Amino acid sequence: MVSRARKPAAKKSAKKTFSTRKSQVKGGLVIDTRRPRVLIVEARFYEDIADALFEGAKAVIEASDFDYDRIDVPGALELPAAIRFAMNRKGERAYDGYVALGCVIRGETSHYDVVVNESARGLQQLALEHQLAIGNGIITVENEEQAWDRARKDRQDKGGNAALACVAMIGLKQLFSA
Repeated sequence: MVSRARKPAAKKSAKKTFSTRKSQVKGGLVIDTRRPRVLIVEARFYEDIADALFEGAKAVIEASDFDYDRIDVPGALELPAAIRFAMNRKGERAYDGYVALGCVIRGETSHYDVVVNESARGLQQLALEHQLAIGNGIITVENEEQAWDRARKDRQDKGGNAALACVAMIGLKQLFSA
């Protein structure tokens, strides 16, 4: 696992209303003065595609005025375990949400089905059992052309969509925790 540089935190003094680019939580939801922190976990098996997914996720997180850290894992099967390890972080450095990014391209064996199903099951299990805000940005495709279409920020932007889901789930968690 490789830790990457993160966006530096800017000081905020006032409370802020939560919103996303596509929706707004009604009812005057106010988040605390600590900027939410998200961990982006990338499966780097297809490095160029992972970078494209990250660009979309980063744009949404920065537009949401959240802090983030970025780490790497070898492949999609390792994403749930990395998030589970990161849950141990407490206090000011705890994560409010997680974005899992990766790409699985179908090959000639049934390994594709195992990776796709088990990585998705692991992320969903973590979200439900531990009440985590997780955006699942693992794209599952037949070929590299489909992967690029889904990964690029100017196309389907699945990395951005996963980050948007994470941001929205952080807001919902705060709404129901208040």
